[in-house]
Amino acid sequence: MSVLESFALNGKRALVTGGNRGLGRAFALALAEAGADVAIAARDAERNAAVVAELEAIGRRGFAVQADITVRADVTRMVEEVTAALGGIDVLVNNAGIAIHRPALEVPDDEWQQVLDLNVTALWNTSTAVARGMIAAGGGVIVNVGSMSAQIVNRPQHQASYNASKAAVHHLTRSLAAEWAPHNIRVNAIAPGYAKTDMAPVDRPEFQQNWILDAPLQRYATPAEIAPSVVYLASPASSFMTGSVLLIDGGYSVY
Repeated sequence: MSVLESFALNGKRALVTGGNRGLGRAFALALAEAGADVAIAARDAERNAAVVAELEAIGRRGFAVQADITVRADVTRMVEEVTAALGGIDVLVNNAGIAIHRPALEVPDDEWQQVLDLNVTALWNTSTAVARGMIAAGGGVIVNVGSMSAQIVNRPQHQASYNASKAAVHHLTRSLAAEWAPHNIRVNAIAPGYAKTDMAPVDRPEFQQNWILDAPLQRYATPAEIAPSVVYLASPASSFMTGSVLLIDGGYSVY
């Protein structure tokens, strides 16, 4: 296998949660370009259909399922539908997430729970559901979407719930990697910095100094710049890599 061939995903079946916009859409399209058939899971049927059309335009099979991945029963149904449609799941990208800016003393209990439910519990639900099929098939790859916020405290906005949830994602990544390595399941994470998505209003002038100018590269990322790292972690190119967190933050956290 040549170096470039090691990045190929021909014949693989991938599932991307939150795959109909922003980073998730970019990840889904990148996996398809690398040769994978891709299913996306999200709640908006219209957006889902648009991404499926993009996947099929690349020449790969696309499939979409509506699901609330914070609910175990919905996750079980989702995995069954994707497995039936694609024939299995070789690659799982846990991308769905939420960030809410609010000072800690003003965070209501239901908002704290909302962030933890989607960023951590949903990832747990989906990983454990998909891993059962991967074990039966002889292995697979899980890529979790963490954040540089797992290891730094952002400013000027306050987002303790998000930061805590992403720290949990990083350590859960390591824990599952250790536990599932004997089953030939690799589990890694990416930790993006500020990228231009619906979740991160990178263009707002009040965030320019702290979000953009404080970073060595002095700019934000596009989803397309983050997506190749997911392909790397999903592919044989990273075959000796598990339990790792790949930081992609434009140098933000070096200071």
